Amino acid sequence: MDMLVLVLAIVLFTVLAFKGISALIMGPLVSIIVAVLAGLPVYQTMLGPFMESSSAYVKSFFFVFFLGALFGAIYESTGAAKSVALGIVKMSKGKFTASIITIITGLLTFGGISGFVVFFVIYPIALHLFQENNISRRILPGAISAGCWTFSMIAPASPSIQNVISSRVLGTPMSAALIPGIVATIFELVAIIIWLEYRTAYTKKKGQFFNDPTLTPLPESEDVDMSTDKLPNFILSLLPILVIVLTFNIWPDIFQVETSVLLGTILALVLFGKYLPGTGLERIINPLNKGGLNGVNAIMNTALVVGFGGVVKETSGFKSLVENVLSLNMPPLIFVAIAVAICAGAVGSASGGLTIAFQALSDTFKVMHVNLEYVHRIGVIAAGTLDTLPHQGAQITLLNLCHLTHKEGYLDIFITQILIPILALFIIIPICSMGL
Repeated sequence: MDMLVLVLAIVLFTVLAFKGISALIMGPLVSIIVAVLAGLPVYQTMLGPFMESSSAYVKSFFFVFFLGALFGAIYESTGAAKSVALGIVKMSKGKFTASIITIITGLLTFGGISGFVVFFVIYPIALHLFQENNISRRILPGAISAGCWTFSMIAPASPSIQNVISSRVLGTPMSAALIPGIVATIFELVAIIIWLEYRTAYTKKKGQFFNDPTLTPLPESEDVDMSTDKLPNFILSLLPILVIVLTFNIWPDIFQVETSVLLGTILALVLFGKYLPGTGLERIINPLNKGGLNGVNAIMNTALVVGFGGVVKETSGFKSLVENVLSLNMPPLIFVAIAVAICAGAVGSASGGLTIAFQALSDTFKVMHVNLEYVHRIGVIAAGTLDTLPHQGAQITLLNLCHLTHKEGYLDIFITQILIPILALFIIIPICSMGL
């Protein structure tokens, strides 16, 4: 019965998400229902674990969201995003649009930039690309997030938080299980590209294009105009993005991701300020207001879902779930995958589920004499599976940013970030079992 409460909560969260209910409502509402059904003191739970988890998330990531949103708003308002998009269109000749977006986001996140920052940076560029090539917006969230949370997250030596957690908890190198990890990374990338190209062709065949009246309309402020008048130079438009990537990676002791994004934002204003519409201070104030509001909305949507995860951790059902997972009798590497995936799914977080599972199991793995490098890589891949159920904060953030509901945009997220990573586990576990 205790674990049934968790199942019901996740099902309820999923149903409400598909009905278009805001995460600002879902997070507290479902948390209260969980507290009542689990027999937790509601008032103390909401002011305690719920608010503590939410506020801790805001404290840790506010400036990542805020500065990333400012950067994206400036790129949109100055036309730099459009310039990058048109430059990519010219090089790709209008082909492989969704796949190119995925590869770009993957390169940025592999460069050390938070996926949440990448959302805001890439969204205006991706929106222009999809408009130019007349591709349905329903594919947009999957194309953006697949690059952030799949092959770039699991690759050996990736700076992803999942790779860092595994390395620190298990004492393994960031490049652990190099050969199996490379195979899994290539598989995920290729499979995602195949799916996105299939979906692009399928939606066009069904008559679903960019201006699809069945989708949630874009706000007037985000209407896409692909004229080429008075745009920043394409190469110059790439410079602030390159500055963010390079400063964060070359001088990590000096430039945290927030500092790098701030530097990129200032550089974008200096380089492209003359392209801002309007007159006087309003030219700068308007995009900053828009970006700031986008950033605050995004982090609050995510933080309140993280608060739900904080309540879930307090339930006896979650503790029973962890205990039952620990008692599973199966081959060690399969056990690793299932344990991490279930924990990640329960809390809606790859990093949270991985931390819980590894902290509980690291001593067990050592006693079982399992190769910890294999545990490391399989755990990172497994963390990126069930964490992407509809209650995950990152996907809610992205869908809101793209002005789409779960019903409109979740299918491609599910295929690229749950199904394909699960298939990758079926490939990497046998390879690790062979000792490669």
